[in-house]
Amino acid sequence: MTSRLGPILFPSPPRSLPYNRGIGIGFRTLHLLASGLLVGGHAFEAEPQRLVGLLYLTVGSGVGLILLELYRSCDWVYQAMGVLVILKTAITVLAGFWWAQRVPLLCIVVVLGSVGSHMPASYRHYSVRHGRVLYDQSSKRRPSTSNL
Repeated sequence: MTSRLGPILFPSPPRSLPYNRGIGIGFRTLHLLASGLLVGGHAFEAEPQRLVGLLYLTVGSGVGLILLELYRSCDWVYQAMGVLVILKTAITVLAGFWWAQRVPLLCIVVVLGSVGSHMPASYRHYSVRHGRVLYDQSSKRRPSTSNL
C-alpha cells in the first residue's frame, strides 16, 4: 500500500496550487493578527469568553497554513519547519493544561515561530528523515521561503 500512497503523499516534484502564495499570505496575516491578540489577551488577563473567537481564528488559520504545506508534499512534516510547528502546537496544548504558566508558554511559541520563520532556508528545509536539505527538484533552485 505504501507504493500507492508514496506518489500521492510525497510527489516529485511537489505539487503547486494556483494562488498558493496569496492564499498563504492571507492565512499567515490572519494567523499573526489573531495569535498576537490572543497572547496579549492572556497577558493582560482578558475575560476568557472574549478570547474564544481569537482562539478559533488562530487554530483555523494555522490549520490552513499546514494544509497548504501538506498539499505540496507531506515531507514538510519532517523538515525543520514542520517539526517546529509540531513543537509549537505541543507547547500550546501544554498551556491549556498548565494554565498558570500559559503566558510564558505562549511567549515561547511566539519566539519559536519568529526564529523558525527567519532562519535560513537551509535550516528550515533540513529533513530530519533524510539528513539533508530538501530542494525543489523541479527547478534545481533553493527551497521556497514558505513556512509556518
